[in-house]
Amino acid sequence: MLIFRSAGVRRVAIWTIGCLVLWLALPLIHAQQTASTVTFTCDFPGSDPAYYEVSVSSDGHGSYSSRSAPPSSDSDSLSDPATTRPAADVYHAEFVVSQSTADRIFDLASRAHYFAGELDSRKKKLASTGAKTLSYQASGKNTHATYNYSPIPAVQDITAILQGLSATLEFSRRLEHDLRYQKLALDEELKRMEEMAVAGSLTELSAAAPILRKIADDATIMNVSRSRAQRLLARAGSGK
Repeated sequence: MLIFRSAGVRRVAIWTIGCLVLWLALPLIHAQQTASTVTFTCDFPGSDPAYYEVSVSSDGHGSYSSRSAPPSSDSDSLSDPATTRPAADVYHAEFVVSQSTADRIFDLASRAHYFAGELDSRKKKLASTGAKTLSYQASGKNTHATYNYSPIPAVQDITAILQGLSATLEFSRRLEHDLRYQKLALDEELKRMEEMAVAGSLTELSAAAPILRKIADDATIMNVSRSRAQRLLARAGSGK
């Protein structure tokens, strides 16, 4: 009888531990099953950047990378970091978008059937604005399509959002460069950034908040530039 009770206790303990392990693992399993990512790339030689890729996951986390066109080989300033970026200039940034922006991106992806069909208008007389690719990745699903111009409203909207996010992050890249090498150039860059933000051409100003905060807090920078950075931070905080 004592042996039976001991074995029963062991079975109950094993069952309890198993249930606990499963309960702890459920959030991870659920996350793996529901995780999804939208990725947008634009390959446009001759523009700056010449290529970029922006990815946003359904939880709002994202990554960005871009490659600028190399300077001309006859440039006299190739060795001067204050006047040009390196020839093999690759930029990478991690960021977080608001949940409302993430939800909007994935709602548009759903409306565009997760890019499983033809997106391009196939009109040959349209000017090229770069080879764009939208991709969707989720558990058991991986779809993508490439286009120059799409007549599909959902694709147009998601393209505008992700291009605007790229524009925000490219401002961040240039501001980091100017802060390090040529502080007098900051004001002109911040002025253009503020104009585009007011026009609604930038997505998620909060992605540039770290560099804007550095500028706003730097007493060696002109007050007019610091004020522009502070206004942009205020817009980022308000979600505009």
